[in-house]
Amino acid sequence: MAQLLRGTAFITGAASGIGQHTALSFARHGIRRLALADINAAGLEAANAALSARFPHVEILSLRLDVRDPRGVRDCVRRTADRFGRLDVAVNNAGIGGSGRPTHAVPESEWRGVLDVDLDGVWRCQREELAVMVEQEDLGVREGRGRIINVASMLGLIAPGVRQLPHTAYSAAKHGVIGMTRGDANHYGPKNIRINAICPGYVETPLLNKVLEDPSSPLRSDFDNTPLQRLAQMDEIGDAITFLASPMSSFVQGAALVADGGFSTQ
Repeated sequence: MAQLLRGTAFITGAASGIGQHTALSFARHGIRRLALADINAAGLEAANAALSARFPHVEILSLRLDVRDPRGVRDCVRRTADRFGRLDVAVNNAGIGGSGRPTHAVPESEWRGVLDVDLDGVWRCQREELAVMVEQEDLGVREGRGRIINVASMLGLIAPGVRQLPHTAYSAAKHGVIGMTRGDANHYGPKNIRINAICPGYVETPLLNKVLEDPSSPLRSDFDNTPLQRLAQMDEIGDAITFLASPMSSFVQGAALVADGGFSTQ
């Protein structure tokens, strides 16, 4: 059976959650060279071991990366290209949340901190990835010079509702990610570099499950009002990212693919 993906992939926030499950999906669908980047060195080591156990044929490069550090981002992207000879797919997934406090109670340091990771960090990564991709050989209509997928959120398309925690900084950053994705998709499309965003809704993680154990949590009403009546599994988001990275989406450019169980359509 022909593999869906090929070449080299670089993933930030790869030590856990969506990033780790994207790496697993990529390996399952044909990627043979993976650069996994995360600020959490211990988590990265564990993710590397789990991936190697399931896919021993995949060559893995582990990179400790703080996306707030421009020199560190440049070094990690360049090391990936130097080690593997190319950068075919990049997934900019590293991100943080926030306190969920209303704006009048949020210090400027928190606002700046969330945007530094969730918006500026994605931009720093995309800048260095594009610098590599524009110099690469164009492999044709389906593969191009490279593909970039930015992890945004359904809160990059809608605002937190009146019954939700405000998370204004997070929502603002994710709106910015979508704008950046669309702007660079327009500019780099003629160079045959595809750039898209994925907008997950609520995803089942140990942290979210713990929150939902509290019957008074405002998130419970969101879960109950999601048309599919469930949370997303992490591998479902990883598979959606795989679609955007694959030749099956070769005419998709500047999109914000929503994977939220229908929540944002209401």
